Amino acid sequence: MVTGGYVMTHQPVVEKVLREGDGAGRGAAPDITLRLVGALLALAVAAVHVADQGSVTALRTPDTIGWGYRLIEAGGVLTALVLLLARPDRPALARTGWAAAALLGAGPFVAYVLSRSVGVPGDAADIGDWSYWLGTVSLFVEAALVLLSASMLMALRRSAVRGGPRGHRTGTA
Repeated sequence: MVTGGYVMTHQPVVEKVLREGDGAGRGAAPDITLRLVGALLALAVAAVHVADQGSVTALRTPDTIGWGYRLIEAGGVLTALVLLLARPDRPALARTGWAAAALLGAGPFVAYVLSRSVGVPGDAADIGDWSYWLGTVSLFVEAALVLLSASMLMALRRSAVRGGPRGHRTGTA
């Protein structure tokens, strides 16, 4: 399909990046760009939870939710680091980073929906409060992180089945 002089393909960008390398000059997003976006989304998830608690030193009540926030905040920073340290020649680290990112996005997303629908122990006051703007921002950021992570994990899986990025055997599947 041609639009405005450009040929549009329906091939996923992620597959193209993994098959052809960094994609420089070929119209595909480089691997580092996708990892940077994932790292920024992971840090955004952490930042939303810091903002919801009030500060880094505050602890949300009940304590179980406050410590859950701490895990999300630490997990966001660690996930961002793993994504930024991953390289095409270390696919296991990339898979670990994207799997952690998927969990980092999915966990708080599900917890927020549960807290607003059926409630969670010690936090019945949030049932039905869907108008909390920070929660809405969190849902969008977490959903974006889950979608990006899932697409990267599927592309990494396909790449491993085909013999790794650029068609070379990586030694790990």
